[in-house]
Amino acid sequence: MGATIDIRSLTKTFGVGPAAVHAFGPVDLTIESGSFVSLLGPSGCGKSTLMLMIAGLLDASRGEIFFDDRKVEGPRTDIGIMFQDNTLVPWRTVEGNVALQLELRGLDPRDYADRIRDLLRSVKLDGFQRRHPYELSGGMQQRAAFCQALVHEPDTLLFDEPLGKLDAMTRESIRSDLQTLWMQKRPTVVFVTHSIEEAVQLSSTVCVVTPRPGRIERRIDIDLPWPRNLEVKASARFTQYVREIQGIFHDYGVL
Repeated sequence: MGATIDIRSLTKTFGVGPAAVHAFGPVDLTIESGSFVSLLGPSGCGKSTLMLMIAGLLDASRGEIFFDDRKVEGPRTDIGIMFQDNTLVPWRTVEGNVALQLELRGLDPRDYADRIRDLLRSVKLDGFQRRHPYELSGGMQQRAAFCQALVHEPDTLLFDEPLGKLDAMTRESIRSDLQTLWMQKRPTVVFVTHSIEEAVQLSSTVCVVTPRPGRIERRIDIDLPWPRNLEVKASARFTQYVREIQGIFHDYGVL
């Protein structure tokens, strides 16, 4: 099970004086251990800003973040993180890119050889270990980046719109991979998205973020069975959640 993340009176402002931009907050939010929480909101509302602060990659202007009562005071190396634009380097093979995350943490990739092989197989990249990123489709590159985020076995995962640039069929396939991972290991997942359907399908809880400055307007627990397959997505209850959230954004004037 992953960490419990406690966000307390968190605010982010860029710049100073009259030109300052109040980007996010204040926000108080507890993300329970082993939950899958989506931050859902329109572009520019501060979702990614919040995720970067959780990761310790961006300082808060005010407020604090805690992982299991340990205050975030700098970049965290015990988490997995994945962005919309993958972090694969072109001169390394798929296998080498996954191993790079271990090297950056001072770990010996040889000790993780079985782990790397099993991860690549789980996302249907077995047979592509020796290929370079430019030899892969966009979806295959994101699957390799997915393995990068998981290889050091983190119990907390942060995803910043990782499926946003993929076609519909590839998105659905990787969503299935994410669901399987979460159901098996129950890491704590924070997933940034602007897709209502994606948030409802993947999440145990959806946090609705207002237009800038972003605040958590609603916290909606998604009471649907797992896995969230096509049958579940076609259910009246799934549609009800989607319409409820659409109504919230309609009231914001963004739908």
